[in-house]
Amino acid sequence: MVSWRFLLSRRWLLFFLAIIVLAVGTWWLGEWQFGRLDDRRARNEVIEANAHDDPVPVDDVLAEAEPVATDEEYTVIEATGTYAVDDTLLVRYRTRDSAPGMQVVVPLITADGTALVVDRGWAPEEQDGTDPLSTVPEPPAGEVTITGWVRADGEGDSTEVSAGGMRAIASEEVGKALDLEVYGGFVELLSEDPAPEESLEPPEDPDTGQGPHFFYGLQWWFFGVLALGGFGYLAWDERKHGPRGLRASGSSRRRRGPSPH
Repeated sequence: MVSWRFLLSRRWLLFFLAIIVLAVGTWWLGEWQFGRLDDRRARNEVIEANAHDDPVPVDDVLAEAEPVATDEEYTVIEATGTYAVDDTLLVRYRTRDSAPGMQVVVPLITADGTALVVDRGWAPEEQDGTDPLSTVPEPPAGEVTITGWVRADGEGDSTEVSAGGMRAIASEEVGKALDLEVYGGFVELLSEDPAPEESLEPPEDPDTGQGPHFFYGLQWWFFGVLALGGFGYLAWDERKHGPRGLRASGSSRRRRGPSPH
C-alpha cells in the first residue's frame, strides 16, 4: 500500500480541481431547479387564491400601460364595453388535442376609450387555405359585459403583430399595431353577457402542477455526490494497489513470461 502523497502530484491535483468544478456546477444546477420549484409553488398559490374568486372591476386590477403584478395573475375581473370586431387578431399555431388552431383576440373598448385586450378563446384552423378570420364566430354586438382571468403580457419577438396575427399576446404590441390606448396585460375570457350565438373554446384550466423540478434538482445533486464518491474510490484504489498504468504493465509482463536468454 502506497502513501497518500500521490494526491499532491500534478495529475491528481488537476483531477481533483476538475471534480470540484463539476461538483460545484451540479450543486448550483440543483439549487436552480429547487428555486424554480419555489417559483412554481408561489405561482400556484396565486392561482389558487385568485382563479375562483368573485369578479372585481377591471380598474381595480389593471391600469393603462402598466404591467400586471405577479400576485394579480388569474384574478377574475369584470369589464363592460364594445368589441372592436374589425381589429380582431389571431394568435397562430395553438393546438388542442393535437388539432391545429388559434386564439382569437378582440379589443374591448371601455367607456373611457381604453381598450382591454381580450383573448375570447380557441378556434380550430382550417387547413384548406380559407381565410381564418372568415371562420371565426363573431362576438356579441353592442355593449357587452365580460368576466375573465387577468394574464401577464408575453415577451420577446413572438409578441410582434404582423399580418393580423402574433404568436404571443402583449398589450403594448397590440396597442401599437391597432393605434389604441390599452390596459396592461390581457384577459382570458370566461363569460360574456349577452352571450354570443356561437362561443369559442374557453381557456384551459391553469396548470397547477409542480413540474419535474424537484426530481431534476435531486438528479443534479446525485451527479455531484457521484463525482466526489468516484474521486474518493479512485484515490483509495490507487493507494491500495498502485497506479493503474503500472498494474497494467506488470500484468502484461506476467502474461508474457520471462525473457528467454
